Amino acid sequence: MDATRWLIVLRHAKSDWSEGLPDHERPLAPRGLRDAPRLGRWLTEEGHVPELVVCSTARRTRETWQRVSDQLPSPPPVEYDDDLYGADVPELLNAARRTPSDVTTLALVGHEPGVSDVTLHLAGHGEGTRQVQAKFPTGAAAVLATTDPWDAVRSARLVAFFRPRDFTG
Repeated sequence: MDATRWLIVLRHAKSDWSEGLPDHERPLAPRGLRDAPRLGRWLTEEGHVPELVVCSTARRTRETWQRVSDQLPSPPPVEYDDDLYGADVPELLNAARRTPSDVTTLALVGHEPGVSDVTLHLAGHGEGTRQVQAKFPTGAAAVLATTDPWDAVRSARLVAFFRPRDFTG
């Protein structure tokens, strides 16, 4: 019997451009500091708490994940992966395909355009993907369900899409 696996694809929260820092070192902006905990509360309320997280090494993704995980009942282990900084679909899929088979829920924390591209690559352009096609805003997350094993994941169904502006909790 195939088990459902859950992939949560997160885009970092709003980052700050004002400090003149290299892109990799940009911190979260005040809006990002406010929005990231909302995502954590939403994941908890919806029952989409990851067992493992693979996160870009960029400062804004690390800060986003820290604020998201502060809202979870139990923060999962995190792997920081340089390949997720600027990752495209193959690199994001490779991160998912390295996931141990006993993990049911995985989160990938990354950047645009990779996060929307991998979401649409897996879910196609079917029902529910219109919002992802329109814009995958900062601080947003797509929740995908698949019965594929991690080492061969190639398709999934989009089951939820979180945008900070839609959640007040």
